[in-house]
Amino acid sequence: MDPTPTPTPCVLEAWHRHERELHGFLRQRLDRPDEADDLLQEVFLKALRQGKGFCDIANARAWLFQVARHALIDRHRSAHPTTELPDNLSASPVEVEEVDALTACLPRVLTELSEADRLAIELCDIEGLTQQAFATRMGLTLAAAKSRIQRARSRLRARMTEACKVRFDAAGKVCCYTARPPLADGTKVDA
Repeated sequence: MDPTPTPTPCVLEAWHRHERELHGFLRQRLDRPDEADDLLQEVFLKALRQGKGFCDIANARAWLFQVARHALIDRHRSAHPTTELPDNLSASPVEVEEVDALTACLPRVLTELSEADRLAIELCDIEGLTQQAFATRMGLTLAAAKSRIQRARSRLRARMTEACKVRFDAAGKVCCYTARPPLADGTKVDA
C-alpha cells in the first residue's frame, strides 16, 4: 500500500475550513455514523493525493463536496444486493419499430444515390464524422458542408420513401414499407 502523502498547506487549510460541514453532509445521508467517518477519511485521502495540485483548484469546497458525493454514490451502489438470474431465463423478443426496420432498405438505396450524396451520408451519419471534420476532409467551408449533408439527407429520404414504398400513418410515423435487399454486385439500378 502507498504511504500517505504529506499534507500540503492548501489541503490542511481547506480541510480545517470544511471538515465539519462535509462530515454533517455525509452523516445526513448515511444511516451509520461510522460510515460517514469512513467516507470523510476517503475524501481527505483523495485531497492529500492531489498534492500541490490541490492548490490549483479554484474552489476547494466545491471539489471536496464533489468527491464526497461521488464517494456516497459509490457506497450506495456497492450496498445494493444483486441477484443471480437463472440460466434458463429467456429474453423476451424486442419489438422493432418500422422506422428502425428500414435499415434493411438502406444499403440498396445508398447504391442508388450519387457518389457525393452517398459519401456525405456514409461519413457523417453512418461513420459518425462531425460536419466540421467532413468539411475539412472535403475541402469545404462548414456552411457548404452542412448544406451538402442536408441535401444528401433529403434526397436519401425521398429515395427511401419512393424505392422502399414507405407509407406513413396518421401521426406521420413510418407504418410500413417494402424491403429491397442490396444487389449482390452493388451496381446502381433505377427503382
